[in-house]
Formats: sequence, structure tokens, C-alpha cells
Amino acid sequence: MVRVFPSGQPLKSNAWTWRAHSLAYHTRMDMTGAKFHTFNRGTAAVPLVCVRAQGSHAFGIFYGQNPIFVSYDMVLADLILMIFLIQTVRFLLKPFRQPRLVAELIAGIIIGPCLLGKSKRFNEIMFPLYSRFVLRTLGIFALMLWVFVSGVKMDLTLIKRSGKKHLYIAMVSVMLPFITVMAIGLIIRKLMDHEMAKISSIGGIASGLSVTTFPIHYTVLEELNLLSSEVGNMALSVALISDSIGMNFVTVFEALKQVDISAGTLVWYLISMVVLVAFLLSAIRPALFWIIDHTPEGQAVHESYVVAILLGVFVVGFLTDMFGLAVAFGPFCLGLLIPNGPPLGATLVEKSETILKEIMMPFTFAFIGLHTDFSAMTEAGWTTLGPLFTMVISGYVSKFLATMIGAFMVAVPSRDSLTLSLVLSLRGQVELALYIHWVDKNMIRLPGFSMMIFLTTILLATLTPLISVIYDPSKPYKVLKRRTIQHTPPGEEVRILVCIRDKKSVPSLVNLLEVTYPTLQNPLSVYAFHLVELIGRANPVFIDHDNDPDPDDLSIRFPDSEAIRNALILYQENRDESVKLHFFTALAAKRTMFQDVCKLALNSKATIIILPLERQYDGEMGTAEQWGGGQTLNTQVLSHAPCSVGLLIDKAHRWHLPLTRCSGGTTSHDFIVLFLGGPDSRECLAYADHMVANPNVSLTLVRFLSSNPEGDDERQKKLDDGLVTWFWVKNEANERVIYREVVVKDGADTAAAIKAMAEEKFYHLWIVGRKQGINESLLEGLSTWTDNQEELGIIGDYVSSSDFVDADSVLVVQKQILRV
Repeated sequence: MVRVFPSGQPLKSNAWTWRAHSLAYHTRMDMTGAKFHTFNRGTAAVPLVCVRAQGSHAFGIFYGQNPIFVSYDMVLADLILMIFLIQTVRFLLKPFRQPRLVAELIAGIIIGPCLLGKSKRFNEIMFPLYSRFVLRTLGIFALMLWVFVSGVKMDLTLIKRSGKKHLYIAMVSVMLPFITVMAIGLIIRKLMDHEMAKISSIGGIASGLSVTTFPIHYTVLEELNLLSSEVGNMALSVALISDSIGMNFVTVFEALKQVDISAGTLVWYLISMVVLVAFLLSAIRPALFWIIDHTPEGQAVHESYVVAILLGVFVVGFLTDMFGLAVAFGPFCLGLLIPNGPPLGATLVEKSETILKEIMMPFTFAFIGLHTDFSAMTEAGWTTLGPLFTMVISGYVSKFLATMIGAFMVAVPSRDSLTLSLVLSLRGQVELALYIHWVDKNMIRLPGFSMMIFLTTILLATLTPLISVIYDPSKPYKVLKRRTIQHTPPGEEVRILVCIRDKKSVPSLVNLLEVTYPTLQNPLSVYAFHLVELIGRANPVFIDHDNDPDPDDLSIRFPDSEAIRNALILYQENRDESVKLHFFTALAAKRTMFQDVCKLALNSKATIIILPLERQYDGEMGTAEQWGGGQTLNTQVLSHAPCSVGLLIDKAHRWHLPLTRCSGGTTSHDFIVLFLGGPDSRECLAYADHMVANPNVSLTLVRFLSSNPEGDDERQKKLDDGLVTWFWVKNEANERVIYREVVVKDGADTAAAIKAMAEEKFYHLWIVGRKQGINESLLEGLSTWTDNQEELGIIGDYVSSSDFVDADSVLVVQKQILRV
């Protein structure tokens, strides 16, 4: 006999009561059924079993209460377990170049019936019935938010900017797999169960397998540092186009699914969709632009607007679920309507992405893992799973081959075609939402769901490391031709790529260009590159302002870009025809900015790349301002640049933007070159030789020699002797050039000599090589005095950070490194 009490009665904190539930809730799920949960439709229709009701748990464990009997504490414990497992698996898989999603899926599988979930005691303690309800709700809730944020990041204008090549690959990579899977599904239709054998189910599965989803490709490309690579840009463009095509397929077969119920259901389904989309376009989108118009320039969107938009996500999700549409459809459409990038898109992503990915999404993977049971696949047998498996494998293979064929036909190189095919074959979070939707629509059953999770995990775990092995984004930058100042013939145009972070770095950069002394006989070609961090959008953007003078209201969304460009144009106009200016802007992730820099340096045939840094002092310590996330941009450019690199450290902020040159021949700048030998020092001297032509510059060349020449690199010393002799003979009659030699025995002597020079005279600019390759004794003991020698070199870091060296700026130069 089962006693049923009303659930609304007040309970004591440790009370027991009984509620009516389907027996399927308390035993292993019927794996031949389609739904994740079998909802009770009346106590007379199903057997009744007893479950514990949760108390208020007001006082805690010290009052004899057990936290596992309360859903609130239980869900917190589940969350802690999931986050711990995800981070542990990510750490273990990191050497194998596995993406984050693989670790999250494996963590979910670990807690499910495949491993820990086999233990009845584990399920009773960690995942009892009442916690599973909450986990499922929070999991779907998190997935809905994730789809919304993915929509915010997507830039639909990329479709207009995509070329015919991208459109052709997208069409082939979607249509061919769809036709293949659809044909195979119809051929083996007799082997399927009743629900899967429906045309709407076969078409829905075929469309899901043929679609290339933008969010997962962005995520994987970001983890592999390929966002700004040639293949990365192509993959994002193709994915966005194929998403647009595939969404139409999914919508059509979703509508056909309604016909299985009744024709009237189809009519209401279409009316609901049209009304929802019309409401979003006519009411919500104008409101979003109103928010942007009322946000002060350079400031983040007001918090109240952010809250209102996030509330709108829940409202739209409720409406789509109420109308019978996919719960993620409305939030995704809302995300697409939000203008990406600053101020609105960037603010939404910044305020929601971290907590969503790190805290909310573990609920989704817990929910998925608890319903992934590989033993159920064995019980269901090949007869049940064979048709679905055949369709899935044919979809994967045809997707890969179709993409490769399409890429080959538009003359994409073979290695790039292979990489592109692998990238576009990946599956991700959007597919997981699709699998859940298939189960809810009875298109597949839970054994089929488990198989889909298994195949997705294997596919990701196999293809992602393969992509990183096959494709090296730095390979195009490995040039064998010399691109240095030293090897630039006299009178030939010097091409300088100047990287600009913000308006503050412009004056010192323009001063460096000015003291380089461009003339009609020795002209400069300046490639100004404004780098903007990619926030609030997924796809990187590269803009050539010569060909696209007003791209996508860039001046409104990024006012710094317009101000920087105007300042450089003003500088150019005061230099007649001796300076040619080309302006570019790139929106890129911090981790991949170096790819844009190296790519532009390669295409522009730059001789040297100038990267500005800034020293900010706190007492006696100097610290370099971070640019590119832990100075990644600088170190990566130094490692991969196809030409020489100069790091310009602004120490004093005393230089002003020079719009006119000094007249009368009066020297206004004192420079010093610290020549310790080696390729980098020789490149410094070659650059300084250009500056000496400027009548407003005086230069002191200081060559350091070791008191023990036995440790000298003879080959490098001969090269140094030749260049120094050439420079001295050329400038012997120039009163503005001073040459000195200093003999030292160790690093302490070198530091003391530098300190004495700084005390003797104020030099506006110190020029040093990043690495010195003549005699190790010149730097012996100095490495313990510096903190940033990996980036600036030992002498460069000492000069730029030491409070003994007073200067306006320091230029640290690295000569081009030839790579095979």
C-alpha cells in the first residue's frame, strides 16, 4: 500500500513525506523510449513509488541534518564535482592538443552510467532524483545562453564580404552531404523504427549532419591559434555561409515534423515563427540601436540595458518553447540581431562569457553525461543502431570529401584544402543541442543519443590534434630572402611596418619615423597597422583602408582608429612625397594578433616591424605594459617575423608629435648605439646610419670589446669589424658622429660603463641589439639583474628598466632570423 500526502503541506527540516511519480524515474530509464524523462500524467496511469521530499535545511550538519537530502546542497556538490573533473581532464589531455569540449564531454561521461554512474550508491549520494531535475533544467538553460552568446559573436556582414570561392565551397560542403545522407536514409528506411523512418526524421538528421556550425569552428580555431590564419579566415567564412543554408534545411524539416501531428499544427508552427521573427526585427532590433545611440562614446553599455537584454533571452526562450519551436531558436535569433563588437556586443560577451563557460555549461555536460550509456547501445544492438550509424558515418565522410572537392575546384592548395576539410568536419555544442532536440522529437532514442555523443567525442579527439599537426600557420612567414635594413641598398625605399595599439603610442612612433629622415632620395613606405582586440564577435576582421575607406562604420565603433589615421595623414602631408602611407586595421584575438602582423609584413615586403611598448615606473622598478596578453604579441612576432623587428620603449613621454622639421641645422636630438657585436648590433648600426643623415641628430657609437678576446666568435667579429669600419669611414668627417671603444671584463663592467655614459650626457634615444653574439664575458652576471630579457634581451631590458639610464626612448632591434 502506498500513502500519498499533499506536497503542499509544511514540512519539518528532517521530515519524510511521499509523492507520486512514475516508476521510470527511480529505475534505469527504458532505453527503448525516446524521451529523457517520462512525465507523470496522473496517479492512476502509472505505478506509484515513494520518494523523499527535501526539507528546508535551515540549521546545517551540526544539528544532525544530512546535506545530501537537500537538492540545493546536492546541486552545489554536483557542480563542484563537474568543474573539478573538467579541469582535471583538460590538464591531462593538454599534451595531446585536445579541445576543451572533449574534456567536458569526457567529464560528463565519467559521472554517467558508463563509469561512476554504474554504482547505485554513487547515484544515490551524488545524483539522486531531485538533483537530476535541477541539473536538466540548468543544463538546457546554460545551452540556451551559450547559443545566444554565439549568435552575438557572429557577424553576418561577413557573408557579404565573402568571395565566390567561399560561397562555392559552402554550397558543395552542405548540399553533397545532405543529398548523400538523405539518399542512404531512404534506401535503408525499412530497417528503421517507426519514428526514425518518417521523412521528416530522415531529413532532420540529414540536415543536421550536413550543416557546418560556426560556433564550434570558432572555438577550436581559437584554441589552436588559427583564427587569423589563411585557413582560419576561410573556415569561418564558409561556416557562416553554410550555417545560413543549413538553418533553412533544419527549419523546413522542423516544419514537416509538425505535419506528423496534424496540418493545423504546421499552420500554427509557421505563424508562431513568422510572428516571433517579425517581432524581433520590428521591435527588438530598433531598441538595440537606440541603446547604442544613447551610450556615450568610448564607454560600456549601462548595466540596466545588459540586464534587460539578458532578460529578453529568457523571454524569447520561453516563447519559442511555448510555441513548440526549438528552445534555442529564439535566443539564437536574438543574438544575431545584436550588433557585434563594442559597445553592445562586447559588453554582453564580457559580462556573461566567463561565468557561462566555466560555471553554467558544466550543468549541460552533467545532464548529457547522465544520459549517455554505452551499455545501452550494446543492449539495443546493431539492428536498432545500424541505420543511424550508417547515416552518421556517411554524413561525416561525405562532409569531409565534399569540402575537399570544393576547395580543390577553386584552387585552394592541397594542404590548406585538407586542413579546411578537417575543420569543417568538426562537431560541437550546437550539435549537442540538436541531439537533445532529436530525442525530444522522438527522432532518435536514448541508445542513439549515446552513440551520437560517443561519435562526436571520437571525431573531435581525432581531428583536432590532426589539424594542429598538418597545418602550421607560421610556415608562410619562413622566407629565405633577406629583409633587413642592413641589406637594403642605398636609395631604395625602406618599408616600415608600424604597429599601433592606441593613440598614446602615436607620438613616439611618428618621432621614430621622423628621425629616420625620409627624403626623396631615401623614401619611406610606412604601413601603419592599428590592432584592436577582438571582443564581442567571433570572426577576425582585416581592413585595408586604401581599398575600403569607410568599412562598416568603423570610425563610429572604433573612434581611436580614425584619430590615429588622421594624425598619420597629417604627418605624411608635411613630408611631401618622401613618405608613402598605407593604413590598416585588424580586429583579432590577442593570441593570434602576431599572425596578422607577420602576414602584413610578408605581403608588404617590410624591412622592419616596429612594436611600441611603454614603461611605467613604481618606485625603482620598471614594468612593461602588457600588450597581447602576457606580451604574447611581442614574443610571437620576434619568433616568426619575416623581417627585422624593433621594440620601441617609451620611457619619458617627452616627445611631441613633430609636424615640421627643425630649421637652421641645429642639433636637437642626441642618440647612442650600444654595439656589443653580433647580427642584432649590426642591424642597429645600419638603422642608425639612416638617422645620421638627419642634420638634427647627433650619434655616439660605443663598441664594447672584451679584455679577454679568446672567447670571441671570430666569424662574427670579422663581420662586426667590416661594418664598423664602413660606418666610420663614411662618417669620419661628420662632426655629429662620435665613435668610442670600451674594454670590459664582465657584465658588471658593462653595466658600469653604461651607467657612466648616462650620467655623462642625456641621450634622447638608446639603440641596442636584442641579442649579442661576440663574447659571453660581456654579459657575464648581468642575467640576474634583468626580469624581461627573453623579450628585450639583457642589455635592452637593463637600459629600458634601469633608473640610472634617463632617456626618452629605447629601441631594441632584432635582425631578421632566416628559417628553413
